[in-house]
Amino acid sequence: MKRGRKRQHNPNIPKHVDQTALPRDVYFDHRGSGCWYTLYFNEAGRRQRTNLCAANVTLSELHRLIEERNGVDRDSLQYLCDEFHKSQQCTELAKKTQEDYCYSRDVLLAFPTKLGKPLGELAVRKFTPAMVQRVIDKIAQEGTPSKAAHALRYLRRLMQWGRNRGFVTDNPAKGIEAPKERKQRRLPDSTVMVNLIKFAHQQGQLTRGEKGACSPYLWYVMEIGYLCRLRGIETITLTDENELEEGVLTNRRKGSRDNIVRWTPRLRAAWDAAKAERARTWQKTKKPVPFRPDQRFLIVSASGGQLSKSGLDTAFQRLITQAIEKKVLTEEERFGMHDFKRKGITDTVGNRADKQQASGHRDESMMDVYDLSVPIVNPSAD
Repeated sequence: MKRGRKRQHNPNIPKHVDQTALPRDVYFDHRGSGCWYTLYFNEAGRRQRTNLCAANVTLSELHRLIEERNGVDRDSLQYLCDEFHKSQQCTELAKKTQEDYCYSRDVLLAFPTKLGKPLGELAVRKFTPAMVQRVIDKIAQEGTPSKAAHALRYLRRLMQWGRNRGFVTDNPAKGIEAPKERKQRRLPDSTVMVNLIKFAHQQGQLTRGEKGACSPYLWYVMEIGYLCRLRGIETITLTDENELEEGVLTNRRKGSRDNIVRWTPRLRAAWDAAKAERARTWQKTKKPVPFRPDQRFLIVSASGGQLSKSGLDTAFQRLITQAIEKKVLTEEERFGMHDFKRKGITDTVGNRADKQQASGHRDESMMDVYDLSVPIVNPSAD
C-alpha cells in the first residue's frame, strides 16, 4: 500500500504496534479505551473520519481492515475510475461507449511509470497537464495513436466527472494535444508476415536476458491470431476450454459471433507449441495447474500467470523494433498485432459472405474494414 510522509512517534499508540509500518491514513485515538480510525476524502472533497476497530488489534489486522475497506488507495487513479464506472453518468451511456471507456481505462491503469508502478496506483490529485501529455505521447509513439486518442478522450471525461464531484481540483487532461490518428488500414504482405513469425520463433528460443531474445509466446500468438482471425486480446484469453475436437472455439469481442475454426496442421502445431511452453513455464515457476479448463490460459507470461494485453503489446513492439534493425522488414512495412486479424480475413477463401461468416462480424459493413482483397470478376460481355 502507498505510504505517506514519515510519521512522528506517538507515545499513546499501543506498544505491540510498529508505528513505522502503519498503513497510510490510519491513526490512533487514545481517548477513552482508544480506537483506530482512518481519514479519506468524501465526494464533497472534504476530509472525513471513520472508526476502524478497537485499540487491541494487531498490525496485520489493521492492514487487512484497511485493504478490505478501501480495496484500492482512495487517492489513486484506480479508485477514481472505479467510482466513475459505478456512477449513473457512466452506466446510462450507450453500451459501445461503455466498452470503449473500459478499454481505455485498462490501457491507462496498466501504463508503466518511472516509479516502478502502474499509472493506476498514482495519486490522481498530483496529475499535471505535462504528465498527462507525456503519457499520451508515449502511447502514441508505441505505434498506437488511435489507442492514445481513445485514452485521452476517456481521461478528459473521467477527470471532468471527478472535478465536478470533488475528487480532483482541476482537469489536467483539458487542453492536451491529441495524437493524429492514422486512417490507413494496414495489410501486411504475406512474405513479410511469414518472415516476422519465423524471426519471432528464432529469437524466442534464445535464453531470457540474452541479447536479441524476445518473448517465446510471440510467434504462436501471431500464428493463432492470423489463422483464427482473432484480436490480440482474444488470442491471449483462450483457454483449454476453447480446444475442441473439431477445432478452436473462438471468444470474440465487440458483439461478433463465435465460431469453430477447424484444425489444420499449422494451427495444431501453434496450439501444441503454446501448451508445451506453458507446461515448461509452470514447471519452472512451480505454478499450480488450475483444475478447471476455463482457468488454464493457453498463453502465459514468464511468471506463469495470464499474459496481459499491455504485456503483449510491449513485447510485440520490441520485436518489431528489433526486426526493423535487422532488416527483417522496413519501417514502411511495419504493422500491428491487430493487422493479423485483418490479414486472416482478407486471405480467407470465398466471397464476402464466406469471409463475414469466418470473421464472426454481424455487420456486413465491417468487411470494408477487414477484407482488403480485390475481387476477380468476369467482364460485362464476352
